[in-house]
Amino acid sequence: MRTGTANILLIGYGNPGRLDDGLGPAFAEAVRAKMLPGVTIETNYQLNVEDAAMVAEHDVVVFADAHAACPDPFSYEKLMPRTEFAFSSHTIEPATLLAIARDVFDSPAQGYALGIRGHEFDEFGESISPQAGRNLDAAVRFIEPLLLVRDAAMFEAESVTRCVVKPTSMNGAEECKTESM
Repeated sequence: MRTGTANILLIGYGNPGRLDDGLGPAFAEAVRAKMLPGVTIETNYQLNVEDAAMVAEHDVVVFADAHAACPDPFSYEKLMPRTEFAFSSHTIEPATLLAIARDVFDSPAQGYALGIRGHEFDEFGESISPQAGRNLDAAVRFIEPLLLVRDAAMFEAESVTRCVVKPTSMNGAEECKTESM
């Protein structure tokens, strides 16, 4: 993996029909709109075993999903491949996908979890709450520079952080400042 040439996969997953649970796909679509070179964008309702083949084709994988408990606006952490035995192919964790990619395809892909704080999950609807929308915007502002640089070491340097949104001017503009957790 050379500096500045990392092949990046961003998977946004969740159910857009369950309000803020759609943050993962909304994040992926917001990043897709930026048309960044060297970044593959995928969306789905959930992760699947079959996704391991796609993971194996990339140097860095960012798994973006709604999070119901992290502090606003989001959490971001490095994942370690973890083999997990389960009786369902309908539920799989990002760390398990990394382990499958490693074990089956001999992939050294690095994985990161981006959990965007959501607030409304208990109803059906295809909208995102106002606070979750602000969290989504902060997450996009955080990840865009990493995707532009395409340096795998930059993803590592930013891991285990959370974003703290701070006003930057009197007009209410906000900036995401990361800090260690």
